[in-house]
Amino acid sequence: MVPRELIGTAEVPGGEPLRLFRRGRDFMIVLDRNELMSSRMSGSEEALADLTIDRLGGRQAPHLLIGGYGMGFTLRAALRRLGPQAKLTVAELVPGIIDWARGPMAELADGCLDDPRVDVVIDDVGAVIGRGRGTYDAILLDVDNGPDGLTRAANDGLYSMRGLAAAKAALRPGGVLAVWSAGSDAAFTRRLKDAGFRVDEVAVKARSNGKGPRHVIWFAVGR
Repeated sequence: MVPRELIGTAEVPGGEPLRLFRRGRDFMIVLDRNELMSSRMSGSEEALADLTIDRLGGRQAPHLLIGGYGMGFTLRAALRRLGPQAKLTVAELVPGIIDWARGPMAELADGCLDDPRVDVVIDDVGAVIGRGRGTYDAILLDVDNGPDGLTRAANDGLYSMRGLAAAKAALRPGGVLAVWSAGSDAAFTRRLKDAGFRVDEVAVKARSNGKGPRHVIWFAVGR
């Protein structure tokens, strides 16, 4: 087996550092002993973009907020689907993630960060949401492992009633809040409904070939 090579370490504000490994042509971002993401598993991250855009009903110039960048699978899938008038804001808390995308993972990134439709903001996505009243047609959250966060305790605020109210206020009428998770969470589903959203919970496969573990995406639209 090809050995795993440590490529870099990135500091997480208020959390444990992330490490980037490479094995052959594959990359893995790891927290302690937990593999948070891998270039071998892109299916559910791409579905986060595709299924959200399906629910936007053909808006001609949608503005999407994506938090965070990860390995860019969600961003690249959205760019493939959206026209030249679309705008995509990527909120990424960890500067090192963007440095990796422009450095050792530049081939994987495939220039997506330099697309004129893309604006990268180095900030907590919760803060970006709080500044964006009535701004976004969709908010796509792929932060930590979902509502049961791993990397940073402050991320829990995104999934609290206060965080959900902020997301609802940041959406335009009929906008979509889409939340990726490694697994289901009945308490979070109830919280979305209590926050005034109509909720559709969808199970998707981790790999683009339809294989691998099942992940979950919640699609929430304000009532």
